[in-house]
Amino acid sequence: MDRGAYTPRHHFFTTTPLPCPYLEGRVERRLVTELVGPESSLLHDILTLSGFRRSHSIVYAPVCQNCQACIPVRIPTRRFKPGKTQRRLWKYNSDLVARERPAQATREQFNLFHTYLLHRHGEGDMAMMEEDDFETMVSDSPVDTAIFEFRDPQGTLLAACLTDSVRGGYSAVYSFYDPDIGKRSLGTYMIMWLVEHAKSQNLDYVYLGFWIRDSRKMAYKALFHPLESYCNGKWCDLNIF
Repeated sequence: MDRGAYTPRHHFFTTTPLPCPYLEGRVERRLVTELVGPESSLLHDILTLSGFRRSHSIVYAPVCQNCQACIPVRIPTRRFKPGKTQRRLWKYNSDLVARERPAQATREQFNLFHTYLLHRHGEGDMAMMEEDDFETMVSDSPVDTAIFEFRDPQGTLLAACLTDSVRGGYSAVYSFYDPDIGKRSLGTYMIMWLVEHAKSQNLDYVYLGFWIRDSRKMAYKALFHPLESYCNGKWCDLNIF
């Protein structure tokens, strides 16, 4: 279907105010719609290009009153220039083996995911997620979704990234990794790998969701240069400094 021929048939809703999960003392509201029907993939493409983010079968964008801290960002794969530390990290992880798998959860993935949550998000609601919740997170997707696994030479699963295919690129939905292997910086490495993989597929962008300047959890996204942001209806280079 030609994108220009698409006629929106979806309803959008605004969520009730909830405590912001990223900035203490602030309130979050989202504009959401559900991806249903034969045009789900096309709608997902259009909304991703407009700064929306997917979770399960829902896509959303923040519409918080008096706050514009959440900035949609993406890496232009052909212009990405890794820094010295990133080049060293790429070489250090050259022994890892990446494999694309269908969006179907495994017990091995869940065990790694659970360990990651306890270490990184032990104080949050996500730490309470059980295996059924994880299976839903992985498989409840109405669009083209895969999970990339990263293993060491012995075959041990060290990291994984749930990833959507969108027009012209990839959208990194959620990644998790062994938190006890700090030297590998697996979170950063997976994004670099996704950028290189996208380039090998002649894809132009890797979407990273939202960057928030004052959120420690989001700080890593600012390490990728150049980084584009969606603002006032268009994508442009993000001037962080």
